[in-house]
Amino acid sequence: MNLNVTTQNMSILECFSSETRVRIIELLNGAPYNIGELAEALGVSSAMITKHIQKLEEAGIIATENVVGKRGTQKRCSLKMDQLVLVLRQEKAEPEHDATKYSVELPIGQYYRYEVQPTCGLASSDGQIGMADDPRYFDDPDHTKAEHLWFASGYLEYRIPNYLVGQSKPTRITVSLEICSEAPHYNENWPSDITFSLNGVDVATWTCPGDFGSKRGVYTPDWWIHTQYGLHKTISVTQEGSFIDGVRSSDVRIGDLHIHSGQELLFRIACPETAVHCGGVSLFGKGFGNYPQHIVVTLSC
Repeated sequence: MNLNVTTQNMSILECFSSETRVRIIELLNGAPYNIGELAEALGVSSAMITKHIQKLEEAGIIATENVVGKRGTQKRCSLKMDQLVLVLRQEKAEPEHDATKYSVELPIGQYYRYEVQPTCGLASSDGQIGMADDPRYFDDPDHTKAEHLWFASGYLEYRIPNYLVGQSKPTRITVSLEICSEAPHYNENWPSDITFSLNGVDVATWTCPGDFGSKRGVYTPDWWIHTQYGLHKTISVTQEGSFIDGVRSSDVRIGDLHIHSGQELLFRIACPETAVHCGGVSLFGKGFGNYPQHIVVTLSC
């Protein structure tokens, strides 16, 4: 998760101002604890631990559940958030009254062109689509139902509807999605150089650190035993350049994409075999991973 360092996010930032809360996070990194166990490990009263847990839970950093123990019901605590990236330098927001914009959400299975190599496959929320490691199933009519898909190298390309009218000139395009590398089964130390392109122009390349599967994804179905979730990434192209999560990635500007009214936009996700780290791509839709979304595209004028 990426977090802008602003006063609007003080409730989350304040979680790290307490040594006790940081020590709670350290303990939960190893295994779940109940309130009593945390109190004993930290030498703090259960009442005080409960207050700290409430703040961490409200911030979305940990999750709790009531379980039956030897002495009645106990509250068990576990880490919900795997990482938190603080964004200090943020893009300047366009004034709302000066901008018109629209957003579309593209299901990850609605690509219109692809070229993929095994390991590869697709899955809906209900089950696997076709056979794994056979690229031909990326043509299966049910590919539009995919909530999770993966490939070791190659690309997917999506059509983005263009609702601009007249002489409207875009000032920003933003694409957000959940994504990670692709390793057989999973491997959390499996870097992959993933390139994002718009209208045939490479705007950003991001090296994903791995393919995540040691913890179950929040929305991943119980029957799925492989890759569990990805990282949430936001790619934006503005009049100043291109950015990933607010960090400048290239000098490509919105004008370089030649976006005109009436012409569709093309969005490509690629991991070529020639990449330094050819670690593949895994994509997640609403029914898999940690974020209930597909590929969200916003165009501002």
